[in-house]
Amino acid sequence: MKELETILAKFNPVSLQEIDEVKLMNRIDRKYWFHVSVLEKLLEEVVHDYDVLEIDENRLMKYQSAYFDTDDNYMYLKHHNKKLNRYKVRRRTYLSTNDDFFEVKFKTNKRRTIKQRIQTTYNSNELVSTENSFLDKATPFNGQELSNSLNNRFYRITLIHKQKLDRCTIDIQPKFWNDKGEIQFKNLVIFELKKGRSLKNSPMTDILKKLKVRQRGLSKYCTGRAFLDPELKRNAFKPRLRYIERQILN
Repeated sequence: MKELETILAKFNPVSLQEIDEVKLMNRIDRKYWFHVSVLEKLLEEVVHDYDVLEIDENRLMKYQSAYFDTDDNYMYLKHHNKKLNRYKVRRRTYLSTNDDFFEVKFKTNKRRTIKQRIQTTYNSNELVSTENSFLDKATPFNGQELSNSLNNRFYRITLIHKQKLDRCTIDIQPKFWNDKGEIQFKNLVIFELKKGRSLKNSPMTDILKKLKVRQRGLSKYCTGRAFLDPELKRNAFKPRLRYIERQILN
């Protein structure tokens, strides 16, 4: 963490208010994941093109989430089976700002991600009435059929291109837990590039290619559940799970 903080100190800071232009609640996104040893090189490459989100002199933000799914794991299996028009439902607390949100992410059949959210009070178990009402409007689910299926915690770095071309989130040291157990990936970095339109002209894609980091999808929710519950269907995830076990966990 100290090495990361030293590199992040080289970036110009931006505030929450300044990044409102790139909230990107309706966006195209592309995911990458790699060993933490690559992260310092990546940050050094982009320091002149990107600014970093800073809150109360902190550039490494701590997040915690509680995910919800049906008893038959409908949302997990929809993702596993590579179906689009799929949902994720979570409650997230932004520990750096003490803000809590109940969020719905919808991946359309055009591969756009649409995120909706309302403010709430963080509680990893039962859904409250305002959240149930929001679910009724934003999803085909109701609160009675959903329960807490996974929790996670991680540190996030948020980079914003100086010309607001795109926004990047970099999640490190994710930890997952539920009633099946817990697991932490101290060497895993999950990188997401987000933009309102095409990602083709993003400078970040060239930098990632230069560092030999290729695009590979990875859902934090599905990864955490697949590792913690081997009884779940996970054939489609096996190559990345094996890679993480061999190259990231060791």
